[in-house]
Amino acid sequence: MTTLRRMSEEEFLNYNDFSIAAYAKEKVAAGNWSEDEALEKARTSHAELLPDGRDTENHFLYTILNEKEENAGSLWICKQSSDKAFIYDIRVSDEHQGQGHGKNAMRLAEEEAPKIGVQKIGLHVFGHNTVARKLYESLSYKTTNVKMEKDLHPGNGEE
Repeated sequence: MTTLRRMSEEEFLNYNDFSIAAYAKEKVAAGNWSEDEALEKARTSHAELLPDGRDTENHFLYTILNEKEENAGSLWICKQSSDKAFIYDIRVSDEHQGQGHGKNAMRLAEEEAPKIGVQKIGLHVFGHNTVARKLYESLSYKTTNVKMEKDLHPGNGEE
């Protein structure tokens, strides 16, 4: 059974370092940032969003625990308004993927929402992350925006 627990300070420090690197990598993969600038931009973004670390007001950082109460991942929810929260990050560790922890953590996030005073939860998913997109769709999340682009550089493989 998957459960959520508020992150300890040590867990947050480990999570923050890993999350910054992973976010930078995703932004590069999505074509939003160059590799040269990605890590610094990711650090800046996290510092702006979490100026007081795990104690930043309206930000709720959880450790996802598996049935043995081992750390299986992390969840970061932000209360953005009086009725809406946003999931900044949900991450299941590689060794715990494919065991239902992501889906269960999303359901638990929905249970946490009323406790923090919101009725809606939004999230962003990178277009190339088809596994996550399928997960969210299976949980009845609806697409609200789609951003598309085309590489016009010669030699991009298109005819």
